[in-house]
Amino acid sequence: MFMKHANFPKVKKAYRNLPVPELVERSVILGEGQLTDTGALMCTTGAFTGRSPKDRYIVKDPITERTVWWGDINIPFEADKFDRLYQKMLKYLEDKEVYVRDVFAGADPRYTMKVTVINTVVWHNMFCHNMFIRPEAEELIAFEPDFTVICCPGFHADPASDGTRKANFSIINMEKKIILIGGTGYSGEMKKGIFSALNFLLPVVDNVLPMHCSANMGKDGDTAIFFGLSGTGKTTLSTDPKRFLIGDDEHGWTEDNVFNFEGGCYAKTVGLSYEKEPDIYNAITFGAILENTAFLPGGREVDYNDISITENTRVSYPITHIRNIRKPSVGTIPENIFFLTCDAFGIIPPIQKLSKAQAMYHFISGYTSKVAGTEEGITEPTPAFSACFGAPFMPLHPAEYARLLGDKIEKHQTRVWLVNTGWTGGPYGIGSRIKLKYTRAMIDAALSGALDDVNYRPHSVFNSLIPESCPGVPDKVLSPRQTWNDDKAFYETANKLVHKFHHNFKTFEAIAGKEICEGGPLLKSGY
Repeated sequence: MFMKHANFPKVKKAYRNLPVPELVERSVILGEGQLTDTGALMCTTGAFTGRSPKDRYIVKDPITERTVWWGDINIPFEADKFDRLYQKMLKYLEDKEVYVRDVFAGADPRYTMKVTVINTVVWHNMFCHNMFIRPEAEELIAFEPDFTVICCPGFHADPASDGTRKANFSIINMEKKIILIGGTGYSGEMKKGIFSALNFLLPVVDNVLPMHCSANMGKDGDTAIFFGLSGTGKTTLSTDPKRFLIGDDEHGWTEDNVFNFEGGCYAKTVGLSYEKEPDIYNAITFGAILENTAFLPGGREVDYNDISITENTRVSYPITHIRNIRKPSVGTIPENIFFLTCDAFGIIPPIQKLSKAQAMYHFISGYTSKVAGTEEGITEPTPAFSACFGAPFMPLHPAEYARLLGDKIEKHQTRVWLVNTGWTGGPYGIGSRIKLKYTRAMIDAALSGALDDVNYRPHSVFNSLIPESCPGVPDKVLSPRQTWNDDKAFYETANKLVHKFHHNFKTFEAIAGKEICEGGPLLKSGY
């Protein structure tokens, strides 16, 4: 029997927790998707092929008013307008068939959030089956959600009367524990909505640090976490055949463990091949969902190089599609943290050890860079900063998350490394990309403890510690200045990058405080 709760709408018919084969069958029959030669379901997301951060809102109410960091990232929405929009969506659903999924978010039972998702699109419901943790049959009996997500791509808001910027929207109501999504078919809005709710509730209520990161565990039980924005190698470097994958995107750090929020993976597929990413490639079988990809001519084989719809092609699949995983998705206290950046200026060393203050500073900064040709109008390396390596999903001020991170680093003596997977020997267009085999060797050395006993020297700009040697890596590669062979050009470019860091951090320095600010880079005098 279907149990209806307070937030469940009146609908024409509701299908609850359908098995994957039936969801696939219905998607194909309804024209929502096509099967590929591996059995994966291929779908398109319509006009929106990514999140729309300018149309993501949080309701301002007694719970959020004084805690949320309001601004361009966390945009306030009036409670009464939410109520009116909610009633309009309920009216819209009255003659619709919906697909309901009861799931968990959070692999640690102490912090698990029960979530009910209501979809008007079949494959969206399958996406939630893939991406969230799947309850056992007995756990579904009398299931009552802590949060409800209602996703209706066909429902469009009227900005003039509803208070939204455009017809599409994603609105989180922390007090009523409801997320409304309309006007967009991009499935990632659902998982990021729940992630945002956890990012608010866990630190405020439970003193748990939520993190936009991947995590894995070694055979000896040591846990490592990897932060990094798009293009930095986060998924590639954390999916290691020698280690067990805990999760690839969203985690919480408690007093005694790290746990995955999710039950699946949502990986980019542009340029995917077996040679580059064998684990992801092999995971795209029956039960996986491909988004906005295309077929090679004459068959059902996927062309992963086709970006005619978007460069943000994606695949979602249950984490069980990956062979080498941690069960359950819970690790120990991290011994190593890796901040990944793709520095197109060629200034940041390929690996450096950070102090607590430096770790907090770089965590708030969340730096990487875009290169010429990646976006219209970009003609030279352009810094990209995203606080906590996930600013669009962080409702609190970044300094709050940074302080929690700093406390945990200090308490557990966790080592923190800043790893540059970008350029060396000069900036983009002059230098070359750091070889992946060198990056892997440096991370392996950090994980194994091989970097514990080598000599270090301070970086002249970032004041962090650079190892003078690393197994499997030429010594010269470890020093970006040496790879340039031009000190004047190196330090002039370094100062240019430092100015960008300082300009970005002005937003945070008043609340961040002196300790964190002192972890930032320094200008090199004379250049």
